[in-house]
Parts: sequence; C-alpha cells; structure tokens
Amino acid sequence: MTDLTPNSSFSLTIRFQFPNRPGMLANVTKTISTLGGSMGQIDLIEQTRQISIRDITIDCASTEHAEAIVEAVKALPETKVINVYDRTFNLHRGGKICVQSRIPLRGQDDLAMAYTPGVGRICTAIAENPEEVYNLTIKHNMVAIVTDGSAVLGLGNLGPEAALPVMEGKAMLFKEFAGVDAFPICLATQDTDEIVETVKRIAPVFGGVNLEDIAAPRCFEIEVRLQRELNIPIFHDDQHGTAIVSLAALINALKLVKKHMEEVRIVINGAGAAGIAIARLLQKAGVQHLCICDSRGILSLQRADLTEQKREFAVEMAGTLADAMQGADVFLGVSVPGVVTPEMVRSMATDRIVFAMANPIPEIQPELVSAEVAIMATGRSDYPNQINNVLAFPGLFRGALDCRAQTFTTNMYLEAAQAIASLIKPADLNPEHIVPSVFDDRVASAVSAAVQRAARQDGVAQA
Repeated sequence: MTDLTPNSSFSLTIRFQFPNRPGMLANVTKTISTLGGSMGQIDLIEQTRQISIRDITIDCASTEHAEAIVEAVKALPETKVINVYDRTFNLHRGGKICVQSRIPLRGQDDLAMAYTPGVGRICTAIAENPEEVYNLTIKHNMVAIVTDGSAVLGLGNLGPEAALPVMEGKAMLFKEFAGVDAFPICLATQDTDEIVETVKRIAPVFGGVNLEDIAAPRCFEIEVRLQRELNIPIFHDDQHGTAIVSLAALINALKLVKKHMEEVRIVINGAGAAGIAIARLLQKAGVQHLCICDSRGILSLQRADLTEQKREFAVEMAGTLADAMQGADVFLGVSVPGVVTPEMVRSMATDRIVFAMANPIPEIQPELVSAEVAIMATGRSDYPNQINNVLAFPGLFRGALDCRAQTFTTNMYLEAAQAIASLIKPADLNPEHIVPSVFDDRVASAVSAAVQRAARQDGVAQA
C-alpha cells in the first residue's frame, strides 16, 4: 500500500539542543526530510554562543512514522532531543469543551434574577405553558450527542469512555460552525431498550438528538424508535450526514462527467449504517442502478445471511466486489482500507468516479489511480474533495432548531445536499473541487435555510 500523506493528526513538536554552529540545524532537517516528515514551523527558543535550542513541528503519516523520525534524530551526533510533544494529545489534554455562562453575575440583583428567588417565576411560567421551555431555557439551542461507543470512527467497539473525545469534538463543530450548543452523552450500555429509554428520559433538556458511533443494525432501530416516541428531531449522523455529503459530491461530480443520476451504475462497498443510508438517499435522488457489497460480496438474493436492511437492496447478481465494479460508473466506499485495486478501477466504465471514504486509510490510495479516474474523493483532509459530515450536520440542526422541526424528513436531507452542491459555482467546478471547504462560512447558513424550507413544505416545522 502507498504510504499515507503526512498530516497534522500525527503531528509532533520536537525540542532540540545542538551546538550553535553552521550546519547543525541542516543536519536535523535533512534527516527529517529523508524519512518523509513534513516540516512546519521552526522556532528559536534560546541561543547563546555555545548552543541553540529550537522547536521543529513535523507532520507524520502514522504513529510508526513519527516514532521512526524521533529515533533517527535522537541518533544524530551532538544533537540532544530535549522533549517530544504530540500535538494532537496536547490539544485534547483536559478536554476540548466547557460549560460557560451566557450572562454575567455582577451582583446581588443578577443573582436574584438568575437563581432564587426570581427563577421560581420562570419555573412557574413553564409549568403553566410547557412551550415556554423553548423561550426561557437552553432547550431551543441544545443538542444531545449520544453514543454507546460501539462503532467509534473506524476503530470499532471501544466503549463509552473512549468515545468521549469524538463526542467532544462533535460538540465543538456544532458550536464553531453553526452556533449550536451540544453536549456529549456517552452511555454505559449497548442494550437497545436501555439506550432508547435513557434518551427519552433526558430529552426534556434538548431540542434535538444526534446519535453517533452506534453500530449497525442496532442504530437503525434506535433512531426509528426515538423518532416515533419523541417530538424532537433525531439524527444518526453516521447514516444521514454521510449520505447527504456523498450525494452533494456526486451531484457535482456527475455534472463534470456529463452523466445523469438516473442512468449511472453505482457500486457501494460497505453495508453498515453509512452504506445503507447512502443507498436509500441515492434512490430518492433518482438513482436506479445500484449494487451494494459487504465483506462477503454482493448483496445477492441468493444469500441467506442478509439482515433486514441488507435484504432491502438485494439483487439477482452474485459475486465479489470486483465483479460488481465491472462497468460501473461510480464507486462509493464506506468500508475498510485497501479493498479496491487499480485493476478493479480500470474495469469500470469511462469517466470513472471513485469516492474512497474509509478513514483514516481509504479503500484505494488516490496516488494509485490518479491517471485512471475522472474524479477522486476521500474522507481525508489532506486530499482534494474531502467528504466530511461537518458540511451537513451543523447547518442541518441549525435549521431544525430554528424552525422547531419535530422530525427530519428525506426531503430535508435532499434539500441539504442540493444546498451544499450549489455552493460550487459552475466556473469553479473542477475534478479537485466538487464540494465546498468545511471552513466555507456559507455552508451552515445555506443548509439551514434549505432545511427550514423543506421542513415547512413537509409540515413538520412548528415555528
């Protein structure tokens, strides 16, 4: 497999001390470059006539790559490694979010209004008119991010504590990109009934629920039951967020190759939460020729091992992923690293579109097929066309909260995808620019507006 591109998720800052004479810094930087490290900032910390102390920031491709660089620079003569800082671990140290008061408490008057005795009047007002909870508390802008830790990123069943850093990060993204307050709820159970009951009991605090990193097929039942039993929107981001952004990218990719949604043959590899949700949304968007594969091959009517969700997409054809990809126009991967070969890509139709979205390592490295595809996308930030859920969920919840939507609908998802795609103007559309940047400040507002319009059309908006 091709070496991964160095990136900031494996970033180190190494503090060096070496004699203050010409060539010493060059020895260090040459060693780092020879091993494939990508150097960033170099800071002079202290310098005397005898010594120089510098911090060098280095992006690596993996933990093993970082360790190899550290060992190599430690072995340099007359060079002392004073300290090695893992920048990602340092960023997470102490947690990434906090609860902060929205209003100051400057004196006794403020305290009397914010808390007792004045707060009693607010409690009474809500008791008399429960709808006032949206006007007088955080509920109007607060989302619960709920996980059981059973499917954390691509790492598997790590449990609730190990899932917390992801949920903290999700809360950051809600706030930074859409001004939505969110709080992580990591549950110490993986029982469907217990999860549903727990979320129902905490729901009075929240205006919406974002389900995250819950394994399939349990995630499907949890979402359906919660949406049926609660009057606030429930959203499983691993399903619908991935589907929305994938559809947005595909809309623009098809424009470039001048193919139509109704005509293309699409292969999805991965039949978990994301794969099934993508397939469902693509069908609603007009896709008619769709084949899904899991680790055992094509979801075929001949197989007796399919879950209810997989049977929904079973086809007459049987065989392997390689069989499915022959003559296909589009490959969408939400599976595992390295399952696609260059030969499999070459067997596709002309003007091939490949979305290899497995993280952190895609189904096929872009470098291996750059000359074979018309358009390539991944889930990584260090390649063009990152398919990233942050393009969808902040604006989606911003819109749902602002119009007091009772639920999310398929129409809301379709309109969100169209809104994301529309931000790339025809003059700017090219094979390396089919989706906007996650830092494009137009995204959340465009998605929010589209979601609110769709919610009102569907009759689920209450404001």
